[in-house]
Amino acid sequence: MTRKYFGTDGVRGKVGEDPITPEFALKLGWAAGKALARNGQSWVVMGKDTRLSGYLLESALEAGLSAAGVSVRLLGPMPTPAIAYLTRAFHADAGIVISASHNPYYDNGIKFFGADGKKLQDDVEASIEEWLDKPLAIEVPDALGKAMRQDDARGRYIEFCKSSFPFHLSLRGLKIVLDCANGAAYQVGPSVFTELGADVIRLACAPDGLNINRDCGSTHPEALQKAVVEQGADLGIAFDGDSDRVLMVDRHGELVDGDELIVIIARERMATGNGIGGVVGTLMSNLGMEVAVREMGLEFVRAKVGDRHVMAEMEGRGWTLGGEASGHIVCLDKTTTGDAIIAALQVLTAMVRTGTSLHELRKGMQKYPQHLVNVRVGKRSDPMVHPRVLEAVKAAEARLADRGRVLLRASGTEPLIRVMVEGAEKSVVEGLAKELALVVTEALA
Repeated sequence: MTRKYFGTDGVRGKVGEDPITPEFALKLGWAAGKALARNGQSWVVMGKDTRLSGYLLESALEAGLSAAGVSVRLLGPMPTPAIAYLTRAFHADAGIVISASHNPYYDNGIKFFGADGKKLQDDVEASIEEWLDKPLAIEVPDALGKAMRQDDARGRYIEFCKSSFPFHLSLRGLKIVLDCANGAAYQVGPSVFTELGADVIRLACAPDGLNINRDCGSTHPEALQKAVVEQGADLGIAFDGDSDRVLMVDRHGELVDGDELIVIIARERMATGNGIGGVVGTLMSNLGMEVAVREMGLEFVRAKVGDRHVMAEMEGRGWTLGGEASGHIVCLDKTTTGDAIIAALQVLTAMVRTGTSLHELRKGMQKYPQHLVNVRVGKRSDPMVHPRVLEAVKAAEARLADRGRVLLRASGTEPLIRVMVEGAEKSVVEGLAKELALVVTEALA
């Protein structure tokens, strides 16, 4: 559908600029309430990350929901996947998350989960957009919604996460450096791993409303890499601001990305007889991931970039594992959305069960050199409709043969063409990427 307000992951922007204003949040709360309203009492759960602006948006959304006659349980700072779980656990009509994920503190966003703990269906988003264009009409006083704090929300989610780790195993003896990005998992993250027996060293677990994702977390893992080596830890774990992405660091301080983590989880599922059907990656997933998955005897398919596309492909095929190199990993046999804590626990399960370090487990996937060049163009267009570009791509693919691939795609948010070349030899990959970038520049100038 064509969206006027919703992007690929809810509504997001800079605080104080349309649409991230208290006025719009109030109207959005009311519109969502009207779209979700049913006979009898309707209610939602709502959580947020640690941004200072979360207070403002939470109050505005609460007021809008109440005006529509919808009650709300306020969960406070909680990971995005926790809201997905608690929406189902409380049998709520929807879940609302106030977060801009891995973005800086001055951004914020609002996204929704349906009653099933999954992203809203397109028809529901369309209904909300229709109500947004209507005049706000407040319900009669005796039909207004109520608000209450759900004080035990944190403990409920902690227990849910722990239930995804085998009861007969323990993390005792493991020293883990945990970087929570000064974000939504700063309380629940350390509790989960500590209660399962690990010695947890906390990093970026002191949010002040402004330091979320600042030089920390999965987008800035350098401090974690350094801390793992200095502390002599077995591994490091990095979340992003809303804890739906996870990256890891092995004992040598080397980063282990989402592609590698998915391969580890897939191999563990196969070893323990838990069928996953196949694995869904994206157009940007490393070729080494595809090779490793196919060597396990599993199918591998690529979806468009974005968790919505990955989820759609997984559900359409009935598969339970997929994700992106960024660390957004979905284990549908455990939960309904990307969950950093649960994904990390699946990797730790493989480590503990086999007695193998993360450094050794990652060797199950050989990463291919990958080079990306962003070409700025005057306007967005499909580069593959230009004969000269098409000819250059075919020549590059012929040179790589079956040991590499070429991908050209237009950015969805900027006037950029992303030129990516992947192959066995780094020098060849870099050379081809630069050559193709020059052709694209000249063709689309």
